[in-house]
Amino acid sequence: MSILKKSGVAADRTLSSKGLSAGSVGLIGAVVIGISCIAPAYTLTGALGPTIAQVGTHLPAIFLVGFIPMLLVAFGYRELNSAMPDSGTSFTWGVRAFGPWVGWMAGWGLVVATIVVLSNLAGIAVDFFYLLLGQVFSDPSIADLAANPLINVVTCLAFMAGATVISYRDMQTTQKVQYWLVGFQLLVLVGFAIVAFVRVGGGSAFDATAISLDWFNPLTVPTFSAFAAGLSLSIFIFWGWDVTLTMSEETSGSRTTPGRAATLTVVIIVLVYLLVSLASMTFAGLGDEGVGLGNPDIQGNAFSALAGPVLGPLAILMSLAVLSSSAASLQSTFVSPARTLLAMGHYGALSPKFARVSPRFFTPGYATLASAVVASVFYAVMRFISEDVLWDTITTLGMMICFYYGLTAFACVWYFRHQWRTGARNLFFQIVAPGVGGLILAVLFVTTLVDSMDPDYGSGSQIGGVGLVFLLGVTILVGGVVVMLVNARLRPAFFRGEGLRAGVAGDEREGQAVLPE
Repeated sequence: MSILKKSGVAADRTLSSKGLSAGSVGLIGAVVIGISCIAPAYTLTGALGPTIAQVGTHLPAIFLVGFIPMLLVAFGYRELNSAMPDSGTSFTWGVRAFGPWVGWMAGWGLVVATIVVLSNLAGIAVDFFYLLLGQVFSDPSIADLAANPLINVVTCLAFMAGATVISYRDMQTTQKVQYWLVGFQLLVLVGFAIVAFVRVGGGSAFDATAISLDWFNPLTVPTFSAFAAGLSLSIFIFWGWDVTLTMSEETSGSRTTPGRAATLTVVIIVLVYLLVSLASMTFAGLGDEGVGLGNPDIQGNAFSALAGPVLGPLAILMSLAVLSSSAASLQSTFVSPARTLLAMGHYGALSPKFARVSPRFFTPGYATLASAVVASVFYAVMRFISEDVLWDTITTLGMMICFYYGLTAFACVWYFRHQWRTGARNLFFQIVAPGVGGLILAVLFVTTLVDSMDPDYGSGSQIGGVGLVFLLGVTILVGGVVVMLVNARLRPAFFRGEGLRAGVAGDEREGQAVLPE
């Protein structure tokens, strides 16, 4: 037994091991899985167009502004993980800061966000799978098969099943798969950017556009609604780095390595995004014809249109990169919801079935299968009711990210609220940084919620004159409250604070707490 301390804070005795494979992930492995979960190739091809549709040439500015709250919140995550390393992350920390009710909703936000993105990942994988087949067999009509709802859904379920099998296995298997897939997609993205810049310099670009300093100025975005919508989409493209924290119980150096991995992941990703987005904009321009990034016909899947003009006969590499990116992220994204559900079951917030760990692979087997089933059903339903399932799920995901990231950031401030007197370092990283990050995300959440009521918001899909994105967001949150109330009746002990109790960093009882190694 040992006391785990960071900045005068100790781990809480109510936190306990869940039977996962301890020490199986190192710093490099955690960063690779973090990048994989973000999936830069998949994310950019799905978000580049919708973000440009909102903010135009100010895309780089929005990316940089979106990076700021992510970095600030990442600091808060790091501090919480140092004090309380636990696979439940937002759920566990929310409970420790605010009590069982708020903590339960934080966990719900994380789980549903990842389930929404799992469906989106599978959808992108399907599109590029048939595009790749069309390129291999020199038959463009094969790519059109992805537009057939039945073929699309069946193929999507096949991808989901494959990712589930890999996720069910041990973390070593996950790491080995991710090293190859992540390395390949980063290599292709950097190569794509370099070739695009070369073509601009050589005069063979589609619509060569000079880079302007105004592109980096967020203050010149026409309206605040456009700024908020663009920023919400920008936040989506950074989402996924927190997977490094959900692996804390399986990471060597569980108090320090996950936080370092999260920070490194966010920094690497913002550099890649800026490079590729600038290359795309200066090569294609923002016109509304051809491969111009303002063309609504290509905005849902930008790289499928840009790959040929930029890479020529090597365009198939971009199809492979996006396919591998979405497939890799589809697999690694299972890590977060499965481990959050595992923690919720372990501490009595959900059925004890979710606390089951595979005796062979030491992974949350039941929770992984449950996540796969729900994500598959969600995608199948969305594919038939949405005019543009990828665009609408991305926008809804941005709303959910703001919700649970914001709650977690505020949990950091509240849990460490007595620590600000202990030094400038604690004041900034435990109070100021997560507090500012949380406020930014809270404003974005409310703005997006209000604006998404417009039936023209997102892809323009609507039900009864109300935007589908708003209906999805509200349904998810209200559904969370309903499920929570049901569990409160079935498992009242947790909601009485008997599973995890709220605490305050620096409190005498906290200082006496111990956690078995």
